[in-house]
Amino acid sequence: MPELPDITAYMTALEERIAGQPLERLSIVNPFVLRTQEPPVAVLQGRTVHTLQRIGKRIAIGFDGDYWLVLHLMIAGRLHWKQGRAGTANRATLAVLDFPKGSLVLTEAGSKRRASIHIVEGEAALYDLDPGGIDVLHCDFEAFRNALRSENRTLKRALTDPRILSGIGNAYSDEILYAARLSPVALTYKLTLEQWQRLFAATQATLRLWVDRLQDEAKRDFPKHVTAFREDMAVHGRYGKPCPACGEKVQRIRYADNETNYCARCQTGGKLLADRSLSRLLKSDWPRTLDELESLRRRTT
Repeated sequence: MPELPDITAYMTALEERIAGQPLERLSIVNPFVLRTQEPPVAVLQGRTVHTLQRIGKRIAIGFDGDYWLVLHLMIAGRLHWKQGRAGTANRATLAVLDFPKGSLVLTEAGSKRRASIHIVEGEAALYDLDPGGIDVLHCDFEAFRNALRSENRTLKRALTDPRILSGIGNAYSDEILYAARLSPVALTYKLTLEQWQRLFAATQATLRLWVDRLQDEAKRDFPKHVTAFREDMAVHGRYGKPCPACGEKVQRIRYADNETNYCARCQTGGKLLADRSLSRLLKSDWPRTLDELESLRRRTT
């Protein structure tokens, strides 16, 4: 799912292309993508884009008359910019927004249709779509710590809860926790002041690094390869590959459609975190440390 840095990159690219431009036509190709009935789609035709805002992981396009079109890409939704008219839609196309300079195309890979468009009137209706998490790039240390300590949760869950922090998901939470040298299953109520300070610094530094990098790319060309797995990431999506700091293999915890990646040596003091599927299978044979894992590997090879 595109997260804060990816959404910021999209907005940078869109600012240059649609800000101050009238929407000539909005075509809803797949009716499921539109989650509101009022105001109608036609109300936006001919209106000029006056602003772009990020609402959590959503992109809000503001038109004159205080109307808003809000895009939520979910996991597989992506935006594409086509010079001139977009042409014939394919099966992945959900909606097309035609502007004088070109067309903005919303697509979604796969068979599941989770991406959404909301059309609302007024800022009150717009902010009803906001889950409420704080912007970590524009908050101080105490606000950050208080938000994450609102409930006793694991750091992974707290960082990715949109009601707590705005715009952080599975990918960047892995990178943040690695940079902070903290376990993804550490509990918020048990962190020391020094650990909180490390986490706050790592959160801001990691997000700023990727925001700056992806914005620079978006200034050169419209984002084409928006993905949760990037070559320069330290641990996310790098299961089995060497940690850039210590060389130990990156580990994972799998759950549902997601997985958490971490370095056991750098983040958990050498302790392996239980992977649901494998730990249930191995039970008492599940290795608890890197040394036990290495011993198990030697016995099975």
